[in-house]
Amino acid sequence: MLGSEADSRVLVDTKDFDIAELHGWLKANDGAHGALVTFTGMVRDLTDSAIERLYLEHYPGMTEKALHNIIAQARSRWSLGCVAVYHRVGALEAGDNIVFVGVSSAHRKEAFDAAQFLMDYLKRDAPFWKKEVSAEGENWVAQKESDMEAAERWD
Repeated sequence: MLGSEADSRVLVDTKDFDIAELHGWLKANDGAHGALVTFTGMVRDLTDSAIERLYLEHYPGMTEKALHNIIAQARSRWSLGCVAVYHRVGALEAGDNIVFVGVSSAHRKEAFDAAQFLMDYLKRDAPFWKKEVSAEGENWVAQKESDMEAAERWD
């Protein structure tokens, strides 16, 4: 089953997401598959640094299109059921959720691989910009080489 756009849920928002609700959506909309893998990324504890908070920006419309494109690439590699990608933007504090990726598939290996692929490509290809905010000012964060290398392994 290749899945369709109806089997995909993409949202970029300032509001926090409900992990249980997203998991429930994946499960309720795809009873045909036996594996469901989710990943939640959170803001690390920033107490050991001068950073007080993070601020994420995006380009509305372009970002959602990029996320749907990444999902389409995953669907071309693996037989997936439902896929959910939710990404936060705006001001975020330590412990806040940033990103949720959920994937259903017939088998666990496909689901795990697809979830990892989605995160790797999201970190490389989705148009998000991260700014660190401290008492000394603000600093835009450059893309990490390790994120680039993680996505390259799928090429």
